[in-house]
Amino acid sequence: MPATSRAPQHSGWPLLVTLVALALLGLASRGVGAQTTLPAALDDYLRTQTAGLPGTVTFQIGQLDRHARLAACDAFEPFLPSGSRLWGKTTVGVRCLGPGRWTVYVPVQVRIAGHYLVAARQLAPGQVVGAADLLPQGGDLGALPANTLTDPAQAIGKTTRQAVAAGQPLRSELLSAALVVQQGQSVKLHSSGAGFSVSNEGKALNNAAEGQVVQVRTASGQVVSGIARPGAIVEVSY
Repeated sequence: MPATSRAPQHSGWPLLVTLVALALLGLASRGVGAQTTLPAALDDYLRTQTAGLPGTVTFQIGQLDRHARLAACDAFEPFLPSGSRLWGKTTVGVRCLGPGRWTVYVPVQVRIAGHYLVAARQLAPGQVVGAADLLPQGGDLGALPANTLTDPAQAIGKTTRQAVAAGQPLRSELLSAALVVQQGQSVKLHSSGAGFSVSNEGKALNNAAEGQVVQVRTASGQVVSGIARPGAIVEVSY
């Protein structure tokens, strides 16, 4: 009886060890494959770098030059060439870190399914944009300029630099921040420094949006520069 009771335990142990070893070997082989394959490294890089884009992102990795002769490589470092961005048709570089040393450039198509803003009606030059002037439009943001506006907060309250046709996508360069100080306007000067704060008035010498520099001539004729704030206020720091 003692011999009979020990036999099942002894015969099952090698089988268990074998199954665990095979499972670990399978996991290890999959991990190594993901790290030593150029497409896998590039796919992982693209997923990470496009995670913050405004919409649902898909990408298509193009083919390498069929004439390229690349030495064996165990570690890859994808990178974005200077002046490029992951938007629409672009190129991503990949460096081999060893044992070979080479760099290739891979064509990539980034598509971004999302909403962008178009003009709901004809907008005249100098017009202040309101919520009723905007219309959301769905499409591939990757096929549009990267500065196309996607959030109403990026447009509402700003002024058109030029005429904008109805249905035209709104881009950041078509709009300017609303003026909070206009040339010739009477403004309140708030001057402050170490241990003092003074308020007086003056005349603005130029237009300025919030946060921009504006020059002001005081009643005594002195010209000072400060930062424009809403309510015709100019902050001067010393």
